[in-house]
Amino acid sequence: MTQDREQQLVISAIGEDRPQLVSQLTAAISDCGANIMDSRMTLLGGEFAVLILVSAPWNAIVKLESALPGLEQELELTLISKRTDVKTPQPRALPYHVEVISVDHPGIVNQIAGFFSEQGVGIQELDTSRYMAAHTAVPMFSIDMTIKIPSDLSINSLRERFFMLCDEQNLDAIIEPIK
Repeated sequence: MTQDREQQLVISAIGEDRPQLVSQLTAAISDCGANIMDSRMTLLGGEFAVLILVSAPWNAIVKLESALPGLEQELELTLISKRTDVKTPQPRALPYHVEVISVDHPGIVNQIAGFFSEQGVGIQELDTSRYMAAHTAVPMFSIDMTIKIPSDLSINSLRERFFMLCDEQNLDAIIEPIK
């Protein structure tokens, strides 16, 4: 890896939700000369959780890494960082969207993730949420995910096995190509 090439750093932050947290964190990243390439930010209970991928020349990455311990104390966050390489696209993988909805019960995410893992299908993104059904207030659970299906895998066969699993577990699901 040459020193002139852009480098990447993944930063994970979690802390009590409060106004200006995102602004303060992103300002510190910008002040070090790093650029935010991708991020996910969400409120989980009373905690705000952040995943950020930054890119910068090596010296800006070093400056940011050095600033993180002080930033952790100043913003009252738990911070973890890790350098990463630029992800090379998976050759000939087909992006698909999967959505699963059911009455909430333990193990749904594990069952769905395990199924795709056994098929050799990678999970690119996974979002879950719990909510109360309208009119009945029954606790419901939803999964929204993006998967990468290897092009040599039979999509019809995968879809058939996936729907069989969903029928066995009383899950309502869709799987469709991303357009």
